[in-house]
Amino acid sequence: MQSPFATVINSNIFHVRPFCIHQYRTTLSHRHSISTMSTTTLPFSDIQVQVPGFGAMGLSSAMGNDLSYDQAEPVLLKAVERGCIFWDTAVAYKNGANEQLLGDFVKKHNVRDKLFVASKCGFDVFGPQRTVTNSASHIKEYIEGTIDRLGFTPDLYYLHRIDPNTPLEESIGALDELRRAGKTKYIGLSECSAATLRKANAIAKIDAIQAEYSAFETIHETNGLIETAKELGVAFVAFSPLGHGWLVDDFPFKSPDDFGPTDFRRTVPKFQGDNFYRNKAIVDEIKKLATVKGCTVAQIALAWVAAQGFIAIPGTTKASRLDENWDSRKVVLTEDELEEMRRIVDEAKPVGARFAPIFESMVGH
Repeated sequence: MQSPFATVINSNIFHVRPFCIHQYRTTLSHRHSISTMSTTTLPFSDIQVQVPGFGAMGLSSAMGNDLSYDQAEPVLLKAVERGCIFWDTAVAYKNGANEQLLGDFVKKHNVRDKLFVASKCGFDVFGPQRTVTNSASHIKEYIEGTIDRLGFTPDLYYLHRIDPNTPLEESIGALDELRRAGKTKYIGLSECSAATLRKANAIAKIDAIQAEYSAFETIHETNGLIETAKELGVAFVAFSPLGHGWLVDDFPFKSPDDFGPTDFRRTVPKFQGDNFYRNKAIVDEIKKLATVKGCTVAQIALAWVAAQGFIAIPGTTKASRLDENWDSRKVVLTEDELEEMRRIVDEAKPVGARFAPIFESMVGH
């Protein structure tokens, strides 16, 4: 059943809010009077959502984890308890197992009406080549699998990657058909180019884009994607807002060799060789600011993403870490602190590609 999402969930209670970024502004005495801001809700199409959200990928794949239902359940229960209800999954996350995990949880705890759930198609994960495909037949087939595994229609359905060999008129037309048929309420694109977003939005209204963004990675500030999304009124959902795990107080890896054999970071140039140690210096600078602020690195990093107007979807396998991430909502960044974060981010650009070569070739189309 489609989620009746016309309001915002605050904790576990529905509240209608004005359609604008919910900001708290006060005046502090800190050298001089300055504005401060804490962002707790952000607009998404015709609704507002509580931020940050939750990226479920790491429960099942990519980060060296494959949690059982019993292991994942405490994390998901904590998310519902705290009001962290903007969830993200995909067919590609362990070939639908991640969708199934969320679906089993929602069914057991009867919490469909409390959640906004996004999923994605676009990888032929059940085919022999496992390639990117955006054909209409793929989209129509995969939404049925998503609905079957989740046990309900997703609120938002993305193309996970753009297939340059499929005309946008075909793929966007198919997504729009799903929306009109009630199989999803919103549609989106992930890691596309600014030009593709503009063209796609001219075919049918695009509600969201999902792309990497953090204090550790701001490439989309310079390639036009963020600017185009803002111009078109498309929500920006930021995956890896903690830099694939860099932006935490207790990053457990001391060298590139410490990543497990199934951890995708083992193949990412940004985490390999000398790049590992050079990029670690960026985290050290942010940690200094977090220490002065009296919060964790993760909290200041998430507060900064929210201050840009982006919906962060950090992932975790620990209920305690979800608590920490959610409490980033309490972090009030002054204008001076926002400027200092911006200085660190602009001066300390990370080195190395974001993905292994085969996956790097799939982004920016």
